[in-house]
Amino acid sequence: MDQVLNNILIPRVVGTSGHDKVQNYIASQLRKWGWDVEIDEFQENTPNFGRLTFKNIIGTLNPKAERFLVIACHYDSKYFSSEDFIGATDSAVPCAMMLNLIKVMKNDLEQIKTKRDLSLKLIFFDGEEAFKEWTKTDSLYGARHLAKKMDQTNFYTLDNENIKNIQRIDIMVLLDLIGFSRPQFYSFFKPTERWYIRLVDAEQRLAQMGLLNIPQLTFNRRSSNSYIEDDHIPFLLRRVPILHLISTPFPTEWHTSADNRNIVDLQVTENINKVLRIFVAEYLHLLEEEQFEENFKAEL
Repeated sequence: MDQVLNNILIPRVVGTSGHDKVQNYIASQLRKWGWDVEIDEFQENTPNFGRLTFKNIIGTLNPKAERFLVIACHYDSKYFSSEDFIGATDSAVPCAMMLNLIKVMKNDLEQIKTKRDLSLKLIFFDGEEAFKEWTKTDSLYGARHLAKKMDQTNFYTLDNENIKNIQRIDIMVLLDLIGFSRPQFYSFFKPTERWYIRLVDAEQRLAQMGLLNIPQLTFNRRSSNSYIEDDHIPFLLRRVPILHLISTPFPTEWHTSADNRNIVDLQVTENINKVLRIFVAEYLHLLEEEQFEENFKAEL
């Protein structure tokens, strides 16, 4: 995690050299671990920088699979005229978590690389942040573009059924504002509550087995009615099931210069990494309940 963060914890505003550097790094890491990489490149007008080029990074374990567990975050950082904003929790750490996940789980994921029924897809959205003021047109640039594109392109299943690419998303797990010392997660959507509870249960099992780095629970067995605009919205509007892992309340350092490496708590973040690995393993049927302690204790 630490080494990966060294390559992402820099200002990465769309259209800058730092942004290009991080985009190239993420894509190269995905290719390094044997993933198919697609760069969803497009241009769109912005309120203060004219027309900019955006690049969503899409890593897929098996592009021919019919359905996907999608894990996503954004990799751009917010523009401030007065300073170079780092955005450690927003969202450099989530990017590093996703890359860490496929590295640690490489051998497990290799076992299902050719499976056609269900696979894993990682999406690193570009242009989540507003350049001037958060509006429907100045925010979520990458998510809006990709959701529309996936809704307008098709895929033929093994049964020769013609479906939209967006229908291939079983569930989207969106990570945001993660990396500081006291994150708290809740279930935001009733349709995915049962999957959120799997995260709660996984964390509790880790705690009972003494496998958490520090004995601190972050997944609450409660729901929240908070409405948070994030990269999931364009997909939610197209009926994609969403599991939103964003800390509420937001960290006090949110959108300030203090959201930098100094607030990153690697022990807490690694706890969340462990929970995510279990969730992915269970969702992709890499891990049955009775195999949990035997197969995963050493790896975690």
